[in-house]
Amino acid sequence: MARNTFTVALVLLVSTSGSTQHGKVFDDLSMTSEILGGERKYAVYLPWDYDSSSRSYPVLYLLHGRSDDQTAWIQFGQAPGIADVAIRNGDATEMIIVMPDATSGTENYFNRIDSDWRYEDFFFDEFIPFIERTYRVKAAKQYRAVAGLSMGGGGTFVYALHRPDMFSTAAPLSASFVTTADDFREYFDIPDSVAEHAFEPYWRRHSVLHLIEDLPEEHKRAVRWYVDCGDDDYLSDENAKAHVAMKEAGIPHEYRVRDGSHRWSYWREALPDVLRFVSEGFTK
Repeated sequence: MARNTFTVALVLLVSTSGSTQHGKVFDDLSMTSEILGGERKYAVYLPWDYDSSSRSYPVLYLLHGRSDDQTAWIQFGQAPGIADVAIRNGDATEMIIVMPDATSGTENYFNRIDSDWRYEDFFFDEFIPFIERTYRVKAAKQYRAVAGLSMGGGGTFVYALHRPDMFSTAAPLSASFVTTADDFREYFDIPDSVAEHAFEPYWRRHSVLHLIEDLPEEHKRAVRWYVDCGDDDYLSDENAKAHVAMKEAGIPHEYRVRDGSHRWSYWREALPDVLRFVSEGFTK
């Protein structure tokens, strides 16, 4: 009887120990935004030892695509499980992963030209400070990274090019962005009544290729870049153009073209490499 009791206790101990190696996920959290005028949803992944330690962690802001929300990387991207495995295997460092919602209201990560929707202002002026007040985050550039897919990949490009002082690493995946002014007007539903003198600077400020071309010399090595897009993705040409523009501008970056298209199976396969790459930036 004593031996059986010991065996059961040992099994329970091993089982319990193993279960603690999973991070915690909260996918329906919110904060109040004065800039956007209401509650903004977000999700967060916390490392398995977050509650039992007093240490602070690096943070990855992981952006979703069009028509999704803060739960997409959890439900479809399986980000928590992928992060657990990468951390357990030593391929990634323990980190907090924050997934904001950019769908309620106007669906994009930028400020609208009419200033009715100032999501980028919200992200930098309210959201990041809120995360750094609420969680034990290492609040320094070296320990902050941004990544995203599709619309979130376009957001990743623009955020890191606008604010190279904020991120050690940026990883746009299958990034969605437009390369002509006419397509930009259509994509962001900018009315013809917006005069050219007002539209042109707005377009250049949100054009990935223009931002790469105009990036000051002192910022070209400020961010570690990982750009990935499938060979069958309908956005492959745009991402290839960004790669060429970065080469011509002298911006160091990793560029990956793998077999695949614009789908979650591709981004799930990409995420372990993203976590490894951003971890290298955190631990430099």
